[in-house]
Amino acid sequence: MSVVRHPEISRRTSIQAGGVSLLGLGMNHLDGLRAADADSRMPAESQHRSVIYIFLSGGLGQHDSFDMKPDAPDNIRGEFQPVSTQTPGLQICEHMPELAKCSQQWSIVRSLTHPYNEHSQGHMVMLSGRTPMPPTFNASKPRPEDWPSIAAISGDHFPATNNLPPAVVLPERLIHRTGRVLPGQFAGQMGQRRDPWFVDASPFNGTTYGAFPEYEFHHARGAEHVASLKFQAPSLELPEGFTHPRIARRFQLMTEVERQRQELDRYASTQQFDRFRQGAISLLTDQKVRHAFDVVKADDRIQDRYGRNSFGWSLLMARRLVEAGVSMVQVNLGNNESWDTHGNAFPNLKDKLLPPMDRSVAALLDDLSESGMLDSTLVVMAGEFGRTPKVSGLPTHYKKPGRDHWGAVQTVFFAGGGVQGGRVIGSSDKIGGYPAADPQKPENMAATIYESLGIPRTAAWKDDLNRPYHIYHGEPISGLT
Repeated sequence: MSVVRHPEISRRTSIQAGGVSLLGLGMNHLDGLRAADADSRMPAESQHRSVIYIFLSGGLGQHDSFDMKPDAPDNIRGEFQPVSTQTPGLQICEHMPELAKCSQQWSIVRSLTHPYNEHSQGHMVMLSGRTPMPPTFNASKPRPEDWPSIAAISGDHFPATNNLPPAVVLPERLIHRTGRVLPGQFAGQMGQRRDPWFVDASPFNGTTYGAFPEYEFHHARGAEHVASLKFQAPSLELPEGFTHPRIARRFQLMTEVERQRQELDRYASTQQFDRFRQGAISLLTDQKVRHAFDVVKADDRIQDRYGRNSFGWSLLMARRLVEAGVSMVQVNLGNNESWDTHGNAFPNLKDKLLPPMDRSVAALLDDLSESGMLDSTLVVMAGEFGRTPKVSGLPTHYKKPGRDHWGAVQTVFFAGGGVQGGRVIGSSDKIGGYPAADPQKPENMAATIYESLGIPRTAAWKDDLNRPYHIYHGEPISGLT
């Protein structure tokens, strides 16, 4: 059988290229396995460090979680009561009892601020760590000129490990219920080929929100359940009838190679291309990789610990990916804008959002600590903004009041990676509306992440014309370590 060859790519590589497509791994998966230039890599002997960035799309209310104002008027403090943590003098919301028990493992920054009250702008800022809007920013769709996401920059800096890409986003892309893809989560100016690797384990659903199946709800209507909505890890199974010996034979199919030829032409380096293919193929057989993704079949005790819902499974997957060598994992807790509590804020937070978040995040911290991984794994939790100080009735279809968007201040959660537990950095004013002390910007949060990963402050990423761009745009937040 004749095989179409790329002039700079071996027959063996070409055959494997077709085979990967045959097995259902698209080019996005392969690009995630790229190797960066040697001068932008951490040396192989460096200690492996990781970051898990938990993103609460929609915006968690600071008053109703980590920055309660019990002495403020009723229309400011809301319905929830503070509860003491294990850290003397530190109180948080009564509906986060598990995090209260492990407060010695985490700290908070109560003074992060940016000027935007719109979702797309907030996502861009908090996912990229850059406060100014990109020059061609479009709230309705990502643009090639957008700032690169923190995940994309982190992934570009490190090599693949154990057949896994260096940066992963799960369990879904952030997509609005209307189908609008949120900007800020991609590689932007770095080029699409350097997007982080997206694990689509949570099917797009524009009807309900929260941590399905246990904590599924609609913002206005309350508790709901969509039977078809299921959390499913990416399938690494071979197609029916495909045994491993047969893979090699099927790689020789000329038609599959033909389909890959145009993709082959995009790559100038035979050696680099072969690494992409070898890495993608090995995803099918590597037991460590399969274990990291197969969280819905985890031991019952582990699933019960994290929670048998999309929040728990997602953070368990993140923990396993970090253990397998992934440097940066962004975990989107709640499909797009689950935390957008305009109305019915207090029942939705109390019954559907805070319980699974509290349980799964506390389980993650305890699990990392028990396994000895917490010191080398920074956990950060934030949303695109906070919520307004004043509780108010907003759209008329909500039965009960809530809080509007508020970029002026939010609380950001930090744990692990050398962070000293039980600390409070900065403060908001008496109504939780603006920073009162030690204001921090998204640039400082991003710098804290990069520093924890071990990325030098002089590091830069380079575009396709070899032009360098600074990674750091702020100083790491002082007082956390």
